Order: sequence, then structure tokens, then C-alpha cells
Amino acid sequence: MHYVRYQGKSILASKDTPLFMNKWKYYLVNLWQYHFYAWFQPGKIDINQLCNYSIDFLGYCSSVRLNSSVVRSQMLENSFIINNAMKKFETIVPIIPLIGSLSKANFCNALGHPISKPTRADSSDSDIIDRFLRICRNFSHYHSGSSKKKSLYRVKYILRLSCVKTLARKH
Repeated sequence: MHYVRYQGKSILASKDTPLFMNKWKYYLVNLWQYHFYAWFQPGKIDINQLCNYSIDFLGYCSSVRLNSSVVRSQMLENSFIINNAMKKFETIVPIIPLIGSLSKANFCNALGHPISKPTRADSSDSDIIDRFLRICRNFSHYHSGSSKKKSLYRVKYILRLSCVKTLARKH
């Protein structure tokens, strides 16, 4: 059982059945109402199975996907086909909001094409490089848990090319 709370949103995660989750919902509502005197509406608590829904939380889009594989096995005269389905938990970095943030900070335009900012060209080369490396490192640390790294590589590409364009404008 895992409980996470961030900026007014709460997630209770478990590998158990929906019946077990309903029991936990009841226990938590009672705990909040009778021990902490915080009135809570149980009807506003949604229980969703991740295999049917995705969750946007802390900058990630999380979901569970069925990963099926088919194996054909043959023993002497008999052949068998084994269909195996495994659940895979995926965390995806939503690229559109990240590009929007980079666009507001003038690292790229609204389409994600890197641009240089004239005011950054007034700094020394090492300051420009250090600033871009720090931003790139923060993105990498925060989104390193993503199972799909392609969008993270795109953000790094935008930052690197914006850094190069800024340095080229300076010289």
C-alpha cells in the first residue's frame, strides 16, 4: 500500500482488488473525520484501475499496459502456442507542457524549435554553458523515472541547440 500527497492531490496505490481498495477508502475517511476532525466527502474519492485509466501526477502520465507475447513451442509431433500477457507500468513524460514551459522561458518557439535569447548572450561562455547544463541536469533528474525517454531526449536537444545558438550569436 502506497500513499502519496502533493499539492492537494492524493493517490493511494495498491496491487490488491477493488474490494480491498474500498475498505481502505472507508478506513481513511473515518481516520480523517473522527481523529483529525477534517470533514471529507467519500463520494469525491474515485477508485480507478490503472489498466483502464491513466493518471497525470507530478508531471508524469502513468498507466498500465498489457504487454502480450506469443511463444510457439514444438515437442516431437505436438506444437503448442503459448500466449502470455504481462502488465507493464509506464510513466510517460508529457512533452507538450514541457515545450510550452521552454517556450515561455524563450528556449524554443511554440513548435519546439530552439532559439537563442539576446539577453543571455551578455553572459560569459562558462555562465551560459553552466546555466544550460544545470537546467538539463534538473530535467534529467526529475524525469529519469520515465519509461519512455524519447521526449526527454527531445527536451535535451532543444536545450543543447538553444545553448549553441546563444553562444554562436555571442561570437
